[in-house]
Amino acid sequence: MKLNSTSFSRLKGVHPDLVRVVLRCAEDWADPATGFIVTQGLRTLEEQKLLKAKGASKTLRSRHLKAPNGYAHAVDLACTLKGQVRWDWPMYDNLAKRMMAAAKKEKVPLEWGGAWVSLKDGPHFQLPWAQYPGTKAGAK
Repeated sequence: MKLNSTSFSRLKGVHPDLVRVVLRCAEDWADPATGFIVTQGLRTLEEQKLLKAKGASKTLRSRHLKAPNGYAHAVDLACTLKGQVRWDWPMYDNLAKRMMAAAKKEKVPLEWGGAWVSLKDGPHFQLPWAQYPGTKAGAK
């Protein structure tokens, strides 16, 4: 599967380790009828405040925000079926399995928002705070 140019542009400003995982997942994707697109990577504080106000997020401490190291540490992905975005939960469970497999191959720890208890967020993938605090330039 190849990511489209819009998806590539939405990876700008995302931590290179997470970008590698997304690209590996796309590269390893074998089913031509399904796939995914990147809907968001780096997000501004203003965008985050709007999402929180709408109830789409519960925090202003989002991994989508640029950290002091200069990177966002999260991406949102949307599943596609025959080129159309779909929100069927089983598709996101499948995407998560593929993203976790790609993360394992790239040796990058990864968290999936669909596994959260408080807010199930199937499209969301992020680098863990513990391994990627984002506080130092050049640090994971």
